[in-house]
Amino acid sequence: MKKCTLNDFMEELKPWLDDDHIREAFIDNKGHLALMFRDGMKNVYAIDDCNKEQIEAVLRDLKDKGIPVRS
Repeated sequence: MKKCTLNDFMEELKPWLDDDHIREAFIDNKGHLALMFRDGMKNVYAIDDCNKEQIEAVLRDLKDKGIPVRS
């Protein structure tokens, strides 16, 4: 698991923002944002400077970009 700020997360995510790389995004059972990649890798992020609504906005943005989001 990676601890980061929302801005750091968004910067790290930029190169992978398409459905060719990310298989799905979701909030895990501990409330962390998780990304499953098509190559089988999984990254989990503890974003420590925002609230649940901001994380949900990130998930909506990912969904708008064509990335499947698990509810």
